[in-house]
Amino acid sequence: MSNFKLSAAALAVASVLLASTALFPSKLLEAHAAEQTVPPTVHYRTKKIDGVDIFYREAGPADTPVVLLLHGFPTSSHMFRNLIPLLADRYHVIAPDYPGFGQSAAPDHKEFAYTFGHYADLVDDLLGQIGMKSYAMYVMDYGAPVGYRLALKHPERVSALIIQNGNAYDEGLGLFWDPIKAYWNSDTPEHRKALESLMTLETTKFQYTDGMSDLSRIDPDNWIHDQALLDRPGNLDIQLDLFKDYGSNVPLYPKFQDFFRTQKPPTIIVWGRNDKIFPVSGALPYLKDLPDAEYHLIDAGHFALEDKLDEIAPLIRNFLDRKVARN
Repeated sequence: MSNFKLSAAALAVASVLLASTALFPSKLLEAHAAEQTVPPTVHYRTKKIDGVDIFYREAGPADTPVVLLLHGFPTSSHMFRNLIPLLADRYHVIAPDYPGFGQSAAPDHKEFAYTFGHYADLVDDLLGQIGMKSYAMYVMDYGAPVGYRLALKHPERVSALIIQNGNAYDEGLGLFWDPIKAYWNSDTPEHRKALESLMTLETTKFQYTDGMSDLSRIDPDNWIHDQALLDRPGNLDIQLDLFKDYGSNVPLYPKFQDFFRTQKPPTIIVWGRNDKIFPVSGALPYLKDLPDAEYHLIDAGHFALEDKLDEIAPLIRNFLDRKVARN
């Protein structure tokens, strides 16, 4: 009889537990969901700057330190799509597309100056419109001369530098640059046409895959997306104009380097060491002018974020938390 009573009691307890679970499953799910991390929301915006639509991605609390992400060729702010959510819980992240890239307007090259100085002015005006007075800058590829020109305009506004395969030294312009240098030295139709191969699908794919440690990590949508934009009518001349104007950055290298030495912004260098476009020979000279820079060579190629986001993002996050975040 006692055994029956014990079994009945156990059954009663079990039935109560089962009933509570059946009656309140949503409460259990809500409690579980509350424990999960929700990625920050990314906003996709466009501002008219000097008569041109400039697209930018924006995420993060408005009252937190700003991180400005400046993209390279031939991509856009799309290259930062995976990094932005990893920073935007604590930082206000802004990532614009330059004219002729991504979702920004692409005026005819005969009516619009596709120059790095113009890009820096447009980014400056964009930041002014949205009220950004201080920012850490992530500079990569084309983003380096755009960002460094911006730094020369407003050195006091640069709170930190994140440098990823972006050049500011003669040593960084190696063999890859020889045909482009020929174009700088002699603006002939032959030299201009010789650079058209740099806008082909083969070259675009090369930039994403060469030197990467694990090709299975590289999303093929990258080069398909970029190539579709490169192939828009008129875009070839836009890119060739920019290749020509890139030579205007080289005489500014001493001024960029003087900015490093005099302003001494907190700096982290995260460089894809297998990059043939901006090789390690362009990374090392930074340490002469920024001896306190944190220096990391990453086993990746040109677009290192595609291969090693899991390695690079924590380095950047840790750096910003120590050097930029408000305590």
